This record gives sequence, structure tokens and C-alpha cells, in this order.
Amino acid sequence: MAEHYRIILGTRNWSSWSLRPWLALKATGAPHEDVVIALRQPDTAAKIKHYSGSARLPVLQISANGKSETVWDSLAICETLAERHPDARLWPESPSVRAEARSYSAEMHSGFAALRGALPMDFARTLPTPVLNEEARGDIARVLEAWGHALEHHADKDGFLFGRFSIADCMYAPVVTRFKTYGIAVPPAVKAYMDRVLALPSMVEWYEASKREVAEGRA
Repeated sequence: MAEHYRIILGTRNWSSWSLRPWLALKATGAPHEDVVIALRQPDTAAKIKHYSGSARLPVLQISANGKSETVWDSLAICETLAERHPDARLWPESPSVRAEARSYSAEMHSGFAALRGALPMDFARTLPTPVLNEEARGDIARVLEAWGHALEHHADKDGFLFGRFSIADCMYAPVVTRFKTYGIAVPPAVKAYMDRVLALPSMVEWYEASKREVAEGRA
């Protein structure tokens, strides 16, 4: 299928929701065009609205066989890519393990508001650990519990949450950056998992782009 992807992203250093489907897109190996909209600017909302009826990022534009589609929402984009690129194996093959991976991914998608508020994504910086309220500590504990369980039962030789790299890892990758930025203490097995995620070529690429944004005063 001849197709062209354009993904509309927010400022890389800050946009956790943009990082998630971009990692999935990179995992497919499909060529794509990145369009980055600077966040927290007077014209940000107007620029996003040009691409997104929801007025939110990210957005994936697909052109194939003379037709065009638009997909918005991080998890919806990930699911669309998994359907269009089965060879990328973005979900585990086992139905039961796939259901568990989907559950963890949906939990991240809809929850952890206290963690997001206390530890906003700021990938290229190293910042002091803030004072965390009970809700934020509870969210962190739940993430560590989920990662620990997945790694113990499914990590195998590839060392990601469900063996090979999957959408579940995409969904939690911004949390990896948050824990790194704010120096959150984690168990050794989780630290090793975080190191594997941060070493991915796609994560290194995103990190380097985030550093450029900070250096140029764009983030």
C-alpha cells in the first residue's frame, strides 16, 4: 500500500501525547513527515485548529491510493498504525497478553492525572524532585507496580514491558522521561527498563530535538 504519513506534533520537550504515537510510527519503519507546532504561544491554538477539529495534538494525516484520512488522539493513532502495519507487531501476539497490554495502555491514557500535574514532561532538563502529594505518590506507586508486574511476567530477552517493543511502551515512554527528569527513585529492574527505553534510537532522536528546542529558547 503506497501511503504517506504526516504527523502533527507539539513542542517535543513538553508534549507527552505527541511522543507516544510518534514512537509507534517510528517502530513501523514507514516514511513520514513531522510538523511541529510550538506550544504555549499566542497563536498555538489557531495553528492546532488548522489540523485538528478537536483542537488538540497529535494528529496523523494519511494519504493512500488517492484518499486521505485524519486520525487524532494518541491511542487511536497507535491503534491505527498497528492495524495498517501488522508486521511491526505493535501489540503482543497472544490474545491474553495483548489484552493485558491494552489494559495498561488504556490505564495510562485515561489516568494518572496527579502524576502528570506533579511531574510535567520536560525531557531535556534535569530538575529537583518536587514535594509530592498523596495522589501523586499513589500514581507513581501504581506505575512501578504495573511495570514490575509486566517485566516479571512478559519481558523476556527483549526487555520491554511485553517482550518486544509495543504500544504499551509507547504509552509509558513519557513517564520514563518524567522519572528521569525529576530523579524519581525506582527499583533496579525498572531502572534497567527505563535505560532500555531511553537508549532506543527513536527516543535518542526525540531527546536531541528536545535539547535543541531548549537551547534555542523554544521550550
